[in-house]
Amino acid sequence: MKLLNHIPSWLKNKYLIAVAAFCVFMLFFDKNDLFTQVARRTELHNLQSSKTYYTKENNDLRTESENLKNDPRSIEKLAREKYMMKKDNEELFLISEKPESSKN
Repeated sequence: MKLLNHIPSWLKNKYLIAVAAFCVFMLFFDKNDLFTQVARRTELHNLQSSKTYYTKENNDLRTESENLKNDPRSIEKLAREKYMMKKDNEELFLISEKPESSKN
């Protein structure tokens, strides 16, 4: 009984103990604990940024598709740049962006 006399009275309060146990349970042991909430928030942020990226890419592809349907110059530009096509009376020279490193 000497041990119980040394404990402060505010630690003997059953309501304080119940609230502290509830807080510990909610912060660490619950299905939606603090760490899970942080992980979900970062995942949500990543998904929102990827959504904006893909929405922008989708809009860009739609405008490019509309240009290809309506403008013959854009079809020629796509064929020349992406598929390396050329007209009959011209020569095509490919220049690489990155110079090849020479091994000595």
